Amino acid sequence: MKIQESAENYLETILMLQKRSGTVRSIDIATELGFSKPSISVAMKNLRENGYITVDKNGLITLTSQGLAIAEKMYERHLFLTDWLIFMGVDPAIAATDACRMEHVVSQESFAAIKKFVEYHAKNGSGT
Repeated sequence: MKIQESAENYLETILMLQKRSGTVRSIDIATELGFSKPSISVAMKNLRENGYITVDKNGLITLTSQGLAIAEKMYERHLFLTDWLIFMGVDPAIAATDACRMEHVVSQESFAAIKKFVEYHAKNGSGT
């Protein structure tokens, strides 16, 4: 099932916040993304209804296995593409912004090929 880019961003943000502080609430996501709490509430309801997150009685948000798989995929792409762009001389802030866009549109096949190419050349000392 194809998930919308905005949902991928929310899941990735939840993962990053969990890594940073261990627990995540809607307000944390709103603060991180600069969105209103009502917007986040609607998004979290949709993610919960689609089985990507759970929300406990205290409002703590946890990724389900399905949500975690998507979040980890996006996070890996984001980190890899950001590092690659910085390596190629792109300003870090621009690299992070561009990577955030690229991570959602590049196919799994193309991402795997890019990753394999970069890792091969890094390992063999020939750059990219």
